[in-house]
Amino acid sequence: MPKINQEDIQILSRNSNWSETDIAATLQKQVYNDKAAWQQFLQLLFISLGIAFSVAGILFFFAYNWADLHKFVKIGLVEGLIIALTLVAVFTNVKQLYKNIILTGTSILVGVLFAVFGQIYQTGANAYDFFMGWTMAIALWTLVSNFATLWLLFLVLINVTFGLYVEQVAPDWADLLVFSYFIIGNSIFLIVALLLKSKKFTIPNWFTYVLAIGIVGSITQGFFFGIFSNDKSYFINVALPLLVLYPLGIYYGYKQKQTFYLSIIPFSIILIISAYLVKAVSFDDFMMLLFVGIFVVVSVTLIIKMLLKLQKKWKNENSLESESQISEN
Repeated sequence: MPKINQEDIQILSRNSNWSETDIAATLQKQVYNDKAAWQQFLQLLFISLGIAFSVAGILFFFAYNWADLHKFVKIGLVEGLIIALTLVAVFTNVKQLYKNIILTGTSILVGVLFAVFGQIYQTGANAYDFFMGWTMAIALWTLVSNFATLWLLFLVLINVTFGLYVEQVAPDWADLLVFSYFIIGNSIFLIVALLLKSKKFTIPNWFTYVLAIGIVGSITQGFFFGIFSNDKSYFINVALPLLVLYPLGIYYGYKQKQTFYLSIIPFSIILIISAYLVKAVSFDDFMMLLFVGIFVVVSVTLIIKMLLKLQKKWKNENSLESESQISEN
């Protein structure tokens, strides 16, 4: 029998003569976090903070002592740390999660190594070359570890590399075309992540949420740019992805009972409509502010009311499913 949750215990208490003492004991054992769970949480928190502060300390060390260090010492220190941490992550018997956290910190040090090398030898390379080399250097670690935080760093580096490439090598590319590339590229990553998650791969919700926020933010920002710059190409470059991705997001959120997608997408639409109103309606500043403010308040209120209604509906459905499963068992 699968682990029961708090709603299952509440249903059982209402439909049985289960004593309060037994209910409290079951809640303590099955639902509430015990001492071991808190210890595991604190271990993860402290090792993550330790890696983060260590990397930050290394950065500040180089920044403060840069002029007094020989170039071989600068490179050797970073390379030595990378090798040592990589050996710890590969050959020690610590938990895999701890190894992945160490490997994420090592991946950041790879960027520090590239930055130190570029500062010493002044290669004259473009900024996107630095981030592209960093991305390629940690690609194998990202694939092997399959750690969400490292994947997020990898995707951030890809986006930064592309953005700097456009800025330095292809400045003649249309801004809205660049928005569409960001939207399409990150959407592919998000769709693949959601498909893998449906196949029982371990992908945390926060990872897909961050990708979704980036995509929705790019679409919204692209609309703002198109509306206020009078660039009519925004319909092809931004509106078409919206017409495809937003319905898919609403459908997925409703199907999976995730209010996150059902909240950020309508909120983006509210912002886009507000931008249209500001651009199209010929009121004075005060009346425009009042009109748009009323529209936003009413729209957000309706969305919250809809989400609360959906949550209540889903809760009732889950309760009915739990009651049927308990009766069958």
